Amino acid sequence: MFEYEMHKVHEAELLRRADQERLVGRARRAGRRFGRRTGDNGPEGRVSSPRNRFVRAA
Repeated sequence: MFEYEMHKVHEAELLRRADQERLVGRARRAGRRFGRRTGDNGPEGRVSSPRNRFVRAA
């Protein structure tokens, strides 16, 4: 009986870990999606600014 109880405790711990990792993965994906929507290019910020978008006329 003790082995069965230990098995159930271990199983519950593994399920908690899997749920936690799944939640972290969702948060990462949501963060990436949010960064794309706002026009940022990830954590580094914008790649180009409006000032250097066009070439200066000669």
